[in-house]
Formats: sequence, structure tokens, C-alpha cells
Amino acid sequence: MRVRKAVIPAAGLGVRFLPATKAQPKEMIPLIDKPTIQYIIEEAVASGITDILIITGRGKRAIEDHFDHAPELEHFLEQKGKVEALETVRAIGSLANIYYVRQKDPRGLGHAVACAEAFVGNEPFAVLLGDDVVVSEVPCLKQMLNLYEEVRGSVIAIEEVPETDVSKYGVIKGRALRPGIYVIEDLVEKPPVEEAPSRLAVIGRYILPPRIFSLLARTGPGAGGEIQLTDALRELVREEALYGYAFSGRRYDVGSNLGYLKATVEMALGRPDLRGPFLAYLQSVVCGGER
Repeated sequence: MRVRKAVIPAAGLGVRFLPATKAQPKEMIPLIDKPTIQYIIEEAVASGITDILIITGRGKRAIEDHFDHAPELEHFLEQKGKVEALETVRAIGSLANIYYVRQKDPRGLGHAVACAEAFVGNEPFAVLLGDDVVVSEVPCLKQMLNLYEEVRGSVIAIEEVPETDVSKYGVIKGRALRPGIYVIEDLVEKPPVEEAPSRLAVIGRYILPPRIFSLLARTGPGAGGEIQLTDALRELVREEALYGYAFSGRRYDVGSNLGYLKATVEMALGRPDLRGPFLAYLQSVVCGGER
């Protein structure tokens, strides 16, 4: 069955970005001139996804407003003859069929994904986490969907991380099927360095079967006292094949301050309209000139 639905959990409080996230969703903090969640949705759409459910929470209405049409703004831009800006704004409101449901009680990623059961129904679906922005020639999710079509099994994105960072992630134990593709045998959520089965960390892209919902329903609190998706995936690998895919591309952890800064700088340098003057500015700063 073709994967046509995606779920984007966006109910977190954004504690790592306080005080900026006190009154605005962390997903709406811009990377250059687009909110981070828009990059995620554009990746999903470019991968062939048609229906997207965003899991929100209290104080997240700005996300809904952003992906809605804005008649007053559109009228203003039209009257001023700002054609390019008008087309950009209108396109945002027509990216995909976007739906919303609230996670009333933030109890972890597993609980957030479970909120999507009615939306997903009996279909395979994708999950994209907003903290991971991936820049790649072929969208990260599209790469995974290509593998899914080949193996007809669930796929999660993985990336080799430094040994000192493994305790920040879910980590897989697996055997290589071929370069970059692993058959997963087990997963551990945020293990101590000395107990990590590998340095292959799970990052925020998944293609999952509807079976995951019944597994989540019986999953109790795990690491951090939250319902962890990783714990349900551990049960899933006992029933069916689960593949780890080392995607091609550059991942940015925009949920951390340093990762967000790296993404801003490197993505700005990748834009033809910004690269020249921005690079000149950075060189002047690094060389001890302008501050």
C-alpha cells in the first residue's frame, strides 16, 4: 500500500528555546525566512505525501494560522503589486491537506504518535519530527519511501553520531543488509555510552505500520517517565522486519541552540541570493573586523 499520510508531532513546549518559546511555538521559529515546520512539510510534500496531521497543543494556534490562507495579507500584497510575495503566501496555504489534533497531555513522542490513530486508520504512514531538518538532493523521506517500496517493511532513518552523543538518541542494534541499510534487531532509548549497542542513532523520520498503535497502547512510561516510540518499536521488531536507513544528506538538530545556529549559517550560505554578502560578513567577523 502506498504511503500517503504523514504525522508531525508539534506539541512540545520548546523548553530548550526559552524564553523565545514562552509565547510562540518553537516550530514557528524561522530558519532564515521560513518557520522550521514549513521545511518539514515541504519535505513531506516533495516525497509524495498528500495528507498531513500535525499534533499540536495549547498555545500552538500560530501553526494553524501559518498554513491557512490570509485574505487580508493577500489583498494588501495584491494592492501593492508585490507579486512574488503574494505567490509565496498563497502557496503556503495550498501545500497539502493539513489536519490538526491536540495532544492534551504531553506524555512523550509515543503518546503523540498514538493521537494519530483515527487519522491514519489501517494504512502505513510516515512520522517526521520538526527538530530534524534535512538538506539533501533527494528528500530524506523520499529516499526512505524508495526503500520501503523495495523491502515492503517499516523503515526508520539512522545516522552515525559521535560516541559522546549516543545517550541523546534512540540507538539501534542491527546487522548490515548492504551499505547504509540495516535489519534492526533491537533499539535502546538514550542509553549510557558504555551500554549503547552501536553509534547508529535514530533521527526524526519513520515509516511505520498501523500495528504500531496497538503496541503503543500497551507501552508504559520509559525513559524520562514518558511513553517512548522507541519502546513500541522494540516490540515491533519481534513481530516483523524493521529496517534502518542511513540517508544521504545533511541533518541539522534545530531543536538545540547550536544546531539551530549551524543550520541558519549553512543554509544561508547555500542560498544564491544570500551567499555572497553573508560570506563577506562572516569573513569580516572571523578576521576581526566588523562586530
